[in-house]
Amino acid sequence: MSIRAVVWDVDDTLFDYSTADREGIRAHLAAESLLDRFDGAEQALAYWKDVTELHWARFAAGETSYEDQRRDRVRTFLGQSLTDAEADAWFERYLAHYETAWALFPDVLPVLDALAASHRHAVLSNSSLTVQDRKLRALGVHHRFETILCAAELGVSKPQARAFLAACEALSLPPHEVAYVGDHPEIDGRGAAEAGLLSVWIDRAGGSATVVVPPGPYRIASLSELPALLRADTRFGAPSTFG
Repeated sequence: MSIRAVVWDVDDTLFDYSTADREGIRAHLAAESLLDRFDGAEQALAYWKDVTELHWARFAAGETSYEDQRRDRVRTFLGQSLTDAEADAWFERYLAHYETAWALFPDVLPVLDALAASHRHAVLSNSSLTVQDRKLRALGVHHRFETILCAAELGVSKPQARAFLAACEALSLPPHEVAYVGDHPEIDGRGAAEAGLLSVWIDRAGGSATVVVPPGPYRIASLSELPALLRADTRFGAPSTFG
């Protein structure tokens, strides 16, 4: 059975989130005169990343709202009991720096062009529609996708099968006719595979030996490998193109 549609993750798959976040928080902390609290910028950036992962996991588990995980990231990072309005204001100032660094990965537009005539396209993100809709418009690719689904509005997040199946339902396609492309081996890779989609893990880091590949997803190092992978009968034993 051929693959008729590709559903995409956004952050660190299409959009270079890690670079934008790193550059954004570095500029923000400098503007807020907060870098001297840490032993260098790298320590500050590492702590911001840890705090982000902590509260994002709470949101993904349904323990807090999208807005509250943002506020709690600020409170934990600063070690202060801020009001919602104060935390929101701090985060908005960070966003101004973060958004100046927004960019697609260089392999995104070529692969979307290559697959435009042969496959339908959609987005499934663990973020919110407000955030990702605006981001995709700013990056100039919003019109490439038939539908954009996000966990904050769906009420269910990846890696739960219901999130992936909601994307298939939005496309009116069965899971075995849909591929999912994402950067996280468990949340995206294993989750999509267990939901019955053709799962493709984009491993831009180059296959670090510390990363254990979960069963199910096919691993690629660049989106340029995706068209050949979709043409192959991958679910019946064709090898990954990852080298």
